[in-house]
Amino acid sequence: MIYRTKGTCSTQIEVEVDENHVIQKVAFTGGCNGNLKGISQLVTGMKAEDVIERLEGTKCGFKNTSCPDQLSKALKEAIAS
Repeated sequence: MIYRTKGTCSTQIEVEVDENHVIQKVAFTGGCNGNLKGISQLVTGMKAEDVIERLEGTKCGFKNTSCPDQLSKALKEAIAS
C-alpha cells in the first residue's frame, strides 16, 4: 500500500505487511534519505504492532508529527485493510 504522509519532508511511504502483520517492505519517498533507509531496515521483519507502539507520537522538532510517526499511521492503515 502507498500512504501519503502529512506534515513531514517525506511525501509518501510504501508499506508491505503480510497476513501475520510482519513488515516485509518499507520505502520512503523524500525526507532524510539515510535515516529513513535505516528505519526501513530496522523495522523490516518486525510485527507492525510492535513498530506502531515504539514510533507512534514521535515528533520532529516543533512539528506535531515525524516520519516515524507517519510510518506508525501507515502501518495502522495497512493492518486494518
